[in-house]
Amino acid sequence: MTGGVVGTDGRRRPDRRRSRLSALLVGAGLMAAVDEIVFHQLLGWHHFYDRGTPQLGLLSDGLLHAAELVALVVGAFLLADQHRRRTLARRAAWSGALLGAGAFQLFDGVVNHKVLRLHQVRYDVDLLPYDVAWNAGALALLAAGAVLALVDRPGRTGRAGVPEPPGAGAGAG
Repeated sequence: MTGGVVGTDGRRRPDRRRSRLSALLVGAGLMAAVDEIVFHQLLGWHHFYDRGTPQLGLLSDGLLHAAELVALVVGAFLLADQHRRRTLARRAAWSGALLGAGAFQLFDGVVNHKVLRLHQVRYDVDLLPYDVAWNAGALALLAAGAVLALVDRPGRTGRAGVPEPPGAGAGAG
C-alpha cells in the first residue's frame, strides 16, 4: 500500500483524501452499529427488513451487523496504517467520519424507510416526528462534516490572510 502525498522536499505529507475516505467507512459503520444496537436490539422498534417473518428480520439484522463490522474494521485498519506512516490528516478524518455517519443515516431514512419501505423507525405511532428527527440528525452530521472539510481544504487562508502551507492543520484536532 502506498502511503501519503510526497512533497517537493521528498517528505510525506498528510493525505487528506485517503484519511477522509478511510474515516468515512468508520463513520458509516459506526452509525449502522448505533442503529442496529439501539433501535433494532435495545428498543426493538424495527428490524432491517420488516416485510417478512421475524426470522427473516433477525437474518437481515445479522447481515447488517456483519456489514457494519467489515466497514469498521477495514476503516480502522486503514486509519491505523495512515497513522503509522504519519500521513493521517486528523481533521480530514473527522470530517470523513461525520460525513459517513450522516450519509448512512440519510440513506437509511430516505431510501430504506421511504423509497424501499424495508422498515420504518417505529410502528403504530405518528411517524412524522420520528422521520423528521431521523433525517434532521443525518443532515446535522453531514453539515458538520462538510464544514470541517471546508475548513481543512488546501490553500485556505489563515487569519492573517496568508495561505497556509500544505498539510497545515492536518495534525490538529
